[in-house]
Amino acid sequence: MQKKALNYCVSLLLLGCAATPAMAADLSIGDPKTDLGELKLSGFLRAKYQDKSWTGNDHKLTFDAARINLDYTSPKIFGHLEYRCYQYNKLCDFSTLVDAYVGYNINDSHLLQAGLQPVPFGPGRFWESNYYGGVITQIGLEDVHNVGLKYQGKFDTGTQVELAYFTGDGGSYSGPYSEDASRYTTNFVKPEDSSLTHLDEQNMFIGRVKQEIRSLPEPMKGNIGASYWQSDIENKTNGQTGDRQAWAVFGDVSYNNLGFGLTLGKNEVDNKDPLTPKASLMGSFDDNFMVANEGMFYTADVSYKFKNVGKLDAVMPYAMYSSYVKSEDGYDDSSRHLVGVATYYKNMSFVAEYIMGKNDFLIGGPSSSYAQGGDDETHELLNLQFYYKF
Repeated sequence: MQKKALNYCVSLLLLGCAATPAMAADLSIGDPKTDLGELKLSGFLRAKYQDKSWTGNDHKLTFDAARINLDYTSPKIFGHLEYRCYQYNKLCDFSTLVDAYVGYNINDSHLLQAGLQPVPFGPGRFWESNYYGGVITQIGLEDVHNVGLKYQGKFDTGTQVELAYFTGDGGSYSGPYSEDASRYTTNFVKPEDSSLTHLDEQNMFIGRVKQEIRSLPEPMKGNIGASYWQSDIENKTNGQTGDRQAWAVFGDVSYNNLGFGLTLGKNEVDNKDPLTPKASLMGSFDDNFMVANEGMFYTADVSYKFKNVGKLDAVMPYAMYSSYVKSEDGYDDSSRHLVGVATYYKNMSFVAEYIMGKNDFLIGGPSSSYAQGGDDETHELLNLQFYYKF
């Protein structure tokens, strides 16, 4: 009942923002430089049109998603809340909390942050320039948001250090299809099939180090870094405890408006499950799927931003390569590759992306895509999106 009421309130707020576009850009109170601080509301409304090679059911323009951000900023205390809703069959029938954290600025270089927040693994929250994301988001290592405490420190050497402890995931919310996979982040979830094992990830210790490369000639800029993830995997079916260990190394370089990034690493899960020791049940966005417990992952991204193109503020073409190469013999690798372009005009943007997926559940693959695979075909998706930001 509480989730339904929250969905209803979010829907009303979104409709109010859409109906008052002139006022939406000024939804802030206070001054971030004062002790009282500033409270600011922002977000977006998004529509989409998709053409899928594996089905002909989506050839129509529809409302897709909305995001609401509420930010509090002051010299010492800050906070952030992000809530999203999506339309599957009706407005906001799937909705989920993404972030809800507060922080304290110890000084200009060091801070503490507590609550539901992005996990500091890989190069950042997003590993690429596109809007759809790479296949590693479905493996549960990219754009992950869990509940915990994080320390961040920046040093004069150009080094940034983040150390975090997460007690568990952010929980499930409201969706029309799944009991426990109604969530933004791909986590281990409770199975709807009683024959599958219920896993829960806890006690996550995660660290990330980034180093600015200062020896590059102007106007080049670059960073390199590494991150490590260690956690307990509680097998709620048999009472045993396994673990996850993952690492990633990454780097990026830019030259004026040209940017290139590369991330590679390994994921290894011991689920203490005698029935399916090689794969584990995970879920997000109201879907469940099995994921191979061990594999190498790769993401490469390139983009170029053309500024002030005619009446447009910017035009940015980009391309991405991402893959999950499974260690188990007989398991087919999963991949998602993408080329696209985004155009920006004031508070509006338009995105066109052509996506190719193989053994990718979101791009036409079977439910076993991220585990043993078994699909020899490459499926294509044309993804068109229109954003109104407030």
